[in-house]
Amino acid sequence: MEQRITELTAADGVRLTGHWWPAAKPSAAGTVIINPATGVHARYYHRYAAYIAARGFAVLTYDYRGIGLSRPETLKGSTFTWRQWGEQDFDAALRHALDLDCTGRVLVVGHSIGGFLPGYSPASNQIAAMLSVGGQFGYWGDYALTRRLPLFLKWHVAMPAMTLALGYFPGKRLGWLEDLPKGVAYGWGLQQDRAEQGLSGQAAEVMRERFAGVATPILSVTMTDDEFATPKAIRRAMRYYSRAPVTKILLSPKDLGLARVGHFDLFHARHEEGFWRQSLDFLREGRNPWADRVYI
Repeated sequence: MEQRITELTAADGVRLTGHWWPAAKPSAAGTVIINPATGVHARYYHRYAAYIAARGFAVLTYDYRGIGLSRPETLKGSTFTWRQWGEQDFDAALRHALDLDCTGRVLVVGHSIGGFLPGYSPASNQIAAMLSVGGQFGYWGDYALTRRLPLFLKWHVAMPAMTLALGYFPGKRLGWLEDLPKGVAYGWGLQQDRAEQGLSGQAAEVMRERFAGVATPILSVTMTDDEFATPKAIRRAMRYYSRAPVTKILLSPKDLGLARVGHFDLFHARHEEGFWRQSLDFLREGRNPWADRVYI
């Protein structure tokens, strides 16, 4: 599919780079914004973006501030945060998509933190629906029990310690995702059981009100072998969307004909005839293609 580079400007003036795929069909089914996971370039989602664009959706992908094509010359000392990724960056993407959309249906496909942070946006109540894939905010107490200690030491001890020493997290050098701004690294590494940690009383209330303002359907999908986005982590994150009808889905790798999927694999092209095709049911019609895999 043809794509074009597009520039987004956040409300605080930060400029971001993204890509726009026009729908292949004259009468588009909707406009989809794809939100990446922490430390993952938007280009990782380009094959999925091209796939759904070929099937009738206009699609916007973009890199958050500090990542990929939206990375500044140096990250050292950068204070970019997850909250800014939602309140500023996703908000800029949403407003851009709303301006270009001709269908009245702007949807979100969000991966990991990208499946949680839309609620930070002041315009989040204009989202028509959201597919949240492994959407949670990285609280270590929700990690899979058998992996909790090594993940805690890696992401909640080593990552903040290295970030303190260097002024940013050198993830790429270590083979641990991409480099991260220190604000994001600390936000994840020092995360507690509440996403509003560190906010003043009034700011925390504004945040909760924004999330509660989203009243459109959310389909929240995770895998049984996802060590980060466990059902407990999903429940914790989705509680912030208190007015939205949230349907939570737990898939096993066997459901998709595979031995292993985990947290990052569902946007790999091997899922084109499985998860990708099934996701279209929800994006097109709001229909849950995994009705037998719902959990409370």
